[in-house]
Amino acid sequence: MPKAYEQAGVSVEAGYEVVRRIKSHVARTNRPGVVGGIGGFGGLFDLASLGYKEPMLVSGTDGVGTKLMVAKMAGKHDTIGIDCVAMCVNDIAAQGAQPLFFLDYIACGKNDPALLEQVVSGVADGCVQADSALIGGETAEMPGMYAPDEYDLAGFAVGVAEKSAIVDGSGIREGDTLIGLESSGVHSNGFSLVREALFNEAGYGVDTSLAALPEFKDSENGHADDDHATTLGDVLLTPTKIYVHALKPLFAAGLVKGVAHITGGGFIENIPRMIPDGLAASIKVGTWNIPPIFEVIERAGSIDHTEMFNVFNMGIGMVLAVDPAKAEQTLATLESTGETGHIIGSIVTSDERKRVVFI
Repeated sequence: MPKAYEQAGVSVEAGYEVVRRIKSHVARTNRPGVVGGIGGFGGLFDLASLGYKEPMLVSGTDGVGTKLMVAKMAGKHDTIGIDCVAMCVNDIAAQGAQPLFFLDYIACGKNDPALLEQVVSGVADGCVQADSALIGGETAEMPGMYAPDEYDLAGFAVGVAEKSAIVDGSGIREGDTLIGLESSGVHSNGFSLVREALFNEAGYGVDTSLAALPEFKDSENGHADDDHATTLGDVLLTPTKIYVHALKPLFAAGLVKGVAHITGGGFIENIPRMIPDGLAASIKVGTWNIPPIFEVIERAGSIDHTEMFNVFNMGIGMVLAVDPAKAEQTLATLESTGETGHIIGSIVTSDERKRVVFI
């Protein structure tokens, strides 16, 4: 039976078609150090060619979570790959590393080459933003595991830093300044709660007009509610911001003592990850504008305001700890890269029971 595998639900020919379609997207991500192209059993990268004296490899892996379900609802799949790259490269950038290469994994119920090309085009866009090469990946067609119109997306990134330049937070001291970098919106965390609050409880849809939501009327907060976002789906699918280029000059100048990527767990879980024992973060709410989408979610789901900071980024995608004498230099350097930073708090002593305090 020459068609036995296809009759079992897996199309080998569709797999070949995906590879053909994505080659041009992969080519866009080429960077120094890449050896060969896709198609081998492993992606090759020449670390020695980069000239590091004591190279430390930093790796990270992540997925997009149930934001994929919002993409499916909206029929928009060309930006979700940016989210996948961002979640990985932002994690490794938080330790002072520069991303080198990225690999993706897509599992689906039925191999749809046109749809998967959209997904991979987004992955390539994210890699270009992060100056990271897409050197390999895997597409697994898994009928019976996923419905024909379902897929999952995950990724893996590797970066490098000089051993002496690793940012681990060990130099953070009481009195250090905390600087927040604006997020582009919800990013890629908390979407199970987002969907429950907005779609199940409030009855909104991805095509709900922003003009129908009072939180967005006359908003001056910027972020996702810009000229390109006209529906709730537009706002929710705004790609996660990639901070690699904004952080690079800060690391080069030795300005940063610690970095926290505000992902799942929000402020309350992630900021303590960069702070030594005995210290805490004192956060002054009101020092930055919280994008209106978070108020929409909070009201729709009747969510406690404090819990919002334990789930979402609330408009701050990265938090930096810097010497207070270098805070203005840090803000100016960020501005030169097109990034907006806000002084949102400071490091204080802790009684070990509360590592993040809101004032």
